[in-house]
Amino acid sequence: DIHFDLVDHDKVHNFRIQKQTPLNLFKEEVAKEFGIPVQFQRFWIWARRQNHTFRPNRPLTPQEEAQTVGALREVSNKAHHNAELKLFLEVEHGPDLNMLPPPEKNKEDILLFFKLYDPDKEELRYVGRLFVKSSTKPSEILEKVNEMAGFASSQEIDLFEEIKYEPSVMCDPLDRKASFRSSHIEDGDIICFQKRPPPESEGQVRFPHVPSYLEYVKNRQIVHFRALERPKEDEFCLELAKNHTYDDVVEKVAQHLGLDESSKIRLTPHNCYSQQPKPNPIKYRAVDHLLGMLVHYNQISDILYYEVLDIPLPELQCLKTLKVAFHHATKDEAIILNIRLPKPSTVGDVINEIKTKVELSHPSAELRLLEVFYHKIYKIFPMHEKIENINDQYWTLRAEEIPEEEKNLGPNDRLIHVYHFTKDSAQNQAQQVQNFGEPFFLVIHESETLAEIKARIQKKLQVADEEFLKWKFAFLSLGRPEYLEDSDIVSSRFQRRDVYGAWEQYLGLEHSDTSPKRAYSNQLQNRHTYEKSVKLYN
Repeated sequence: DIHFDLVDHDKVHNFRIQKQTPLNLFKEEVAKEFGIPVQFQRFWIWARRQNHTFRPNRPLTPQEEAQTVGALREVSNKAHHNAELKLFLEVEHGPDLNMLPPPEKNKEDILLFFKLYDPDKEELRYVGRLFVKSSTKPSEILEKVNEMAGFASSQEIDLFEEIKYEPSVMCDPLDRKASFRSSHIEDGDIICFQKRPPPESEGQVRFPHVPSYLEYVKNRQIVHFRALERPKEDEFCLELAKNHTYDDVVEKVAQHLGLDESSKIRLTPHNCYSQQPKPNPIKYRAVDHLLGMLVHYNQISDILYYEVLDIPLPELQCLKTLKVAFHHATKDEAIILNIRLPKPSTVGDVINEIKTKVELSHPSAELRLLEVFYHKIYKIFPMHEKIENINDQYWTLRAEEIPEEEKNLGPNDRLIHVYHFTKDSAQNQAQQVQNFGEPFFLVIHESETLAEIKARIQKKLQVADEEFLKWKFAFLSLGRPEYLEDSDIVSSRFQRRDVYGAWEQYLGLEHSDTSPKRAYSNQLQNRHTYEKSVKLYN
């Protein structure tokens, strides 16, 4: 079987026929299908040009007319390297629209196709074709072209050659005083024309000439904008152009939102694979054109996310914003703070900023900043550490008051990690340890028993006696619990001195996770999971 594309003016018809079928029999099929008698049919071979466009190249020769469709496909393959046979069907009509036999054609004759552009309607449409002599000039066929469009014979028109559309539009004015041959016009070329705009019409239409309209058609892009905090819902759509600059795009968004300062718009690209916003927004003027904002690997998205900032984006980019959960010494609920400071700032500057925003247990209270992930404390940030490299996307930042007892550690005291955990028997026979809740530090003394430590933990966490009796206590190293008795000296298990990096060794509090989940914990945990999945795709 051969797939057969037949082009009749601006319509494409598909056939599937046996390759040994003679072309004459195929012509009879066309006559039956479209009511075009065989004697009025003339078929042309298409050719692929050097600029990668396809145009009808020449009529079939009498020898080719006598061949089978399969043999003709071999001829076609040489012309445009395609397994399908593509032909153009030329049908001639007289003034009364009756069909006529195809006119004689010699090497001097050129078949041209004509499109009419209307700038008011922003419409470019096919209006017909003409055979012209290659030695003639465009100025000599203006009356025929006007007649084709239904214009007065004296109508002033501008002519353009539509050369190519990919990878960029090429549509040049046609010199009406030069011959078609000298302008390199040949069979299958496309001539676009329009009424010559009067001088006073300038500025009244968006695309006054054919080239500007073709540029518009090639680059137009409908973009769906979503608020970043509601990433599943389209807020509005804008018709933009792929070659719009960064400034063009944010200006259009600002206009739609009724904002005076487009620099307060921040955009985030779409991840085509995860169907989520990418984790990093677009920096100010970091992408040249809209197309660069929409491309994700080999796909082009039509979604962008936007935020309206309280300060211009260039200013914001000089600042570092950290999301910090502040834990009060005596209150259960954490406060979520967005701390915004210049990038060269230190953790000490963050602490000072937090002090201006929260209520402390006493005026001289000291704070520290922790890095928490999956209910474990991984780091206490030194005061001198620069904040520019601190990442709050994958870790929870926690600020808290430093208890007085930690400030006066004796030589044999230990500062240990204390984590809540349960054991999930569904994971495997070894029962997987699952941490939950808020981790904390605890000072233990050299000879202190578990019973004494339990009393302090119960008071610190304010757990009722009935519930606390159900709790078990264990020393955990690398996830393996060793359960402790009330008489055990706990400090003997913790011999490491570099406790701040010792999250793999901790005192575990085993009990059911019945406490209400803090909203911020769930939110941050979900964000970690989401952003880790996004990271896989970026």
